[in-house]
Amino acid sequence: MTRLTEWFSAGRSSGKHTLPFVVILLTMTLLASAANLFLPADSALYVSTYTITLLGKYLCYAMLALAVDIIWGYCGILSLGHGAFFALGGYAMGMYLMRQIGDRGVYGNPLLPDFMVFLDWKELPWFWLGMDHFWFAMLMAVVVPGILAFVFGWLAFRSRVTGVYLSIMTQALTYALLLAFFRNEMGFGGNNGLTDFKEILGFDLQADSTRVSLFMITALLLAVLFVVSQRILSSRFGKVVLAIRDAESRSRFIGYRTDRYKVWLFVYSAVIAGIAGALYVPQVGIINPGEFSPINSIEMVIWVAVGGRGTLIGAIIGAILVNYAKTRFTAIMPDAWLFALGAMFVLVTLYLPKGLMGLYAQMMAKRRPAKTQESEA
Repeated sequence: MTRLTEWFSAGRSSGKHTLPFVVILLTMTLLASAANLFLPADSALYVSTYTITLLGKYLCYAMLALAVDIIWGYCGILSLGHGAFFALGGYAMGMYLMRQIGDRGVYGNPLLPDFMVFLDWKELPWFWLGMDHFWFAMLMAVVVPGILAFVFGWLAFRSRVTGVYLSIMTQALTYALLLAFFRNEMGFGGNNGLTDFKEILGFDLQADSTRVSLFMITALLLAVLFVVSQRILSSRFGKVVLAIRDAESRSRFIGYRTDRYKVWLFVYSAVIAGIAGALYVPQVGIINPGEFSPINSIEMVIWVAVGGRGTLIGAIIGAILVNYAKTRFTAIMPDAWLFALGAMFVLVTLYLPKGLMGLYAQMMAKRRPAKTQESEA
């Protein structure tokens, strides 16, 4: 308990809003969960299971936005390929969930998923072996995105690829994976992806208690990753990363191996994205190649820009607000939502370059002189 307090204290010292934000996040999560489990459905305060699932999805997106902000806001690397790491983590979880179906599938095959039986596969591919174990699947959910990020980052950053060229390369990476996973012979379900999940760790995925548990786990992991990220970025490592963002050539000149810092931060960011994907799949019930779409990666950048990059809190808030707006407006004007999203990004870039957190900081700065004058009077 003492160790946990030290970690949260470190987060508070690096940002005065860290501890209040974590407390608010966990409190709201507990209240929403209790309102679903313990209140009758006809109560005005009842939170439906559908809403719990929707909130869980928003928190997964918030975790993904946190990953993007770490690499973009603090290191200046605009990645348009984080959807790839998110989807890879999701596929790892989806493969585990498919193995849990067993003989309850449409074709009743205890070993092969339904799509493999339909495609006349005779045996399980080697990369599916071990995916019936939860611990192994979760290990793959972080190792595979981490290895991909390491290889890509090592090649790109050692070659000193930066700016728009790096952004295009990350976008090309996720698009290549999109095309690969669409192919049936890859063994990941083709364009239909993986779905029809039954249970996780023996618990029915359709049960209210399971949905609430997944929601609470997502919120807890988001809080932990947020505090850990705050601590990392406020450490000596984080200060070097900021120096690289602001003046990479000078940082290199005084002796820092900037490529190594960028590679490891990129890997850490990719691992967070993989965790977000693994939590996302059991809550939404499907994973398909559409998650690799470059458009999704561009949306992630918009979330961070709206909330305020380089703040972490802003990325989380931006992801939740933009996705809530998406849920509401796609029902009202489904054909015009993408235009509204583009307009939002343009307006934020022109009038709120530091996002909502920047606007909040400006408002607080204006209030402080007023309070100072009142106290002096």
